[in-house]
Amino acid sequence: MLKRKWFLVTLILSLVALLLVACSSDDGEEADGNEGSDNQSEETEGESDAEQVLKIANDQEPAGLDPHKTPAHSSVRIYSQVYSGLVAFDENMEVVGDLASEWDQPDDTTYVFTLREGVKFHNGNEATAEDVKYSFERILDEETASHIASYFSNVESIEVNGDYEVQFNLSSPDATFLSNLTNASAAIVDQEVVEENEDLQQVAIGTGPFKFDEWVADNRVNLSKNEDYFMEDLPKLDEVIYYTMTEESARLSAIRTGEVDLTTLTAQSSELLEGEEKLEVMDYQSLEYSYVGFNNESEPLNDVKVRQALSLATDRQSIADIVWNGDAVVSGPIAPSMGEWAIDVKEHELYQNDLDKAKSLLEEAGYPDGFEITITTASTYSDMVDTAQVLQQQWKEIGVDAEINQIEWGEYIDTWVNKSADVLVGRNGSGTDPDRAMNYFFNTEGSANVWNFSNSEYDELVEEAKVTTDPEKRKEIYNEAQNKLLDLSPNLFLVSPMKYVAVRDSVEGFTPYPHDGEYILEVSKQ
Repeated sequence: MLKRKWFLVTLILSLVALLLVACSSDDGEEADGNEGSDNQSEETEGESDAEQVLKIANDQEPAGLDPHKTPAHSSVRIYSQVYSGLVAFDENMEVVGDLASEWDQPDDTTYVFTLREGVKFHNGNEATAEDVKYSFERILDEETASHIASYFSNVESIEVNGDYEVQFNLSSPDATFLSNLTNASAAIVDQEVVEENEDLQQVAIGTGPFKFDEWVADNRVNLSKNEDYFMEDLPKLDEVIYYTMTEESARLSAIRTGEVDLTTLTAQSSELLEGEEKLEVMDYQSLEYSYVGFNNESEPLNDVKVRQALSLATDRQSIADIVWNGDAVVSGPIAPSMGEWAIDVKEHELYQNDLDKAKSLLEEAGYPDGFEITITTASTYSDMVDTAQVLQQQWKEIGVDAEINQIEWGEYIDTWVNKSADVLVGRNGSGTDPDRAMNYFFNTEGSANVWNFSNSEYDELVEEAKVTTDPEKRKEIYNEAQNKLLDLSPNLFLVSPMKYVAVRDSVEGFTPYPHDGEYILEVSKQ
C-alpha cells in the first residue's frame, strides 16, 4: 500500500511539473518532448477538429516492421495496419475473410482460399495467389527465423491453382489453422519488395488500410490512408501518427492537452484521469498474462525443484494488488478471459504460497541456504520493473538473493531472442486459441520457446490437442497439459491484467477488443 501511495505522489508531482512547462511553452511544442526531433507544429498548424488525423502515443519504439520476424507489440500495432492476411477475426472473434473472399475445406487436411480480385499492394502490384504462397514459404524458411513458423509446421505444401486460388495441404488435421491465420504476423507480403530490401524491418508495403510513410527514430511513425483499400469507404481516417513516448507521465500529459488522441495506461494512471473533461478511459480484460521466464538449462534453474520452490515463494495476489492496483486476476498459461479453456490455477499446489515447502524443496535440490540470481526486465515498462521488485522481496524470504537488471527495450528484445537471461520478467499474450499459449511457447520445437524447455510427455499432449477437432476432447487434453506445465514450471505465470485506454472525445467509433485493443479501421475524428 505504501508503495502505491508513493508511486501516485511521485507521478502527480511529475505531472504538475510537466503541465507548468506546457503552459509556459509555445503552441508548437513537440508531441514527444524530444529535443532535436521534427517540429510537430508544421503537422498540427491549421488543423481543425474535422481533420481525419489520429495521433496515438506508442509506449515503445518499434523494434522493426517485418511482420514475419518481429513479435514486439510496439511493432505489431503499426504493421497490423499496413498488411492484410488471408482471414481475420471480427468483433465476436469469428473468422471472416480478409484478402480471401471465401474458403473451402474439402477434407480434414486441405484448405482452398479464393482471393479478392484486383487488390493491390501499396506499390501498385496486384496481390495474387503467388504472393500468398511466397509469404508462407518465407515464414516456414529456417533462414527467416520467423516467430510464427511453428504455427504452420504441419503445412506440407502450398499449391497455386490460378491467379486467385491457393491451396494449403496439411500433413494432419489442425484445429488451429484458421485461427492462426488471423495472426497479424501471418501477413501477405510482396516478394519484389523483400528481394529489393533483403528484409522488411525498415520498409512496409502491404495491402492493408494504411500505407507506411515515414519512421523518424525515437520520435514517430506516420501512416496514411490507402485510397485503394478493398473495403468500401474504409478507412475513415486520412492519417495515423504513432508518437514514441516511453514515459507514462509524458503520455498522460499529452492525452490531457490533446497532443495525442489515444494512449494506453496502467491501472494506477487511469485513476488520475477520472473526471477529466473531454476524456474517456475504456477498460477491458486482456488476453495477456505477466510471467517470470527461466532458462531451464542454467544452474540452479535446471532443477525442477528449484523452479517449484520459486513458484511456492511467489505471492501472485500481492503482485495483482501492488503492481496492478488490484485490477488483475491470477493466471496460468491460458488467461482466464479465454473462458473454459483456462483451468482454475488457484487450486494448484504450486500457487499456494507455502514458504516452508519452498525451503524444503531448495534443501532437497542442494541449496539449503538459497542462492544468488539476476532478474532481467525492461526498464521502460513500470509494471515489469515493479513485478521484479516484488519478486525480489518475496524470494528473499526463502534465501534467494535476487539482483535486478533493468535494460532498454531493444536490448530486452535481443535478450529474449538470444536466451541470454537466467530469469526474465515479461508479458505474453495467450492468443485466440490455446495452442498459442501451450504449443508456441513451450513445445520443444515452439517458435517462441526461448526457455530451453523440453519435455516429451508435454510435447505429445499439445501436439495431440492441435490435431483434435472435437472441442470437449481438446479441453480435456489442454487441462492435463496446463497442470503438467504448472508442475514443471518452466515459467511462473502470474496475473492477467485489465487493460486501459484513454481516448479523447473527438474520437468516434473506437472500441477496444480483447483480441484487438487498437481496432481503428472504422474510427473517425469529429
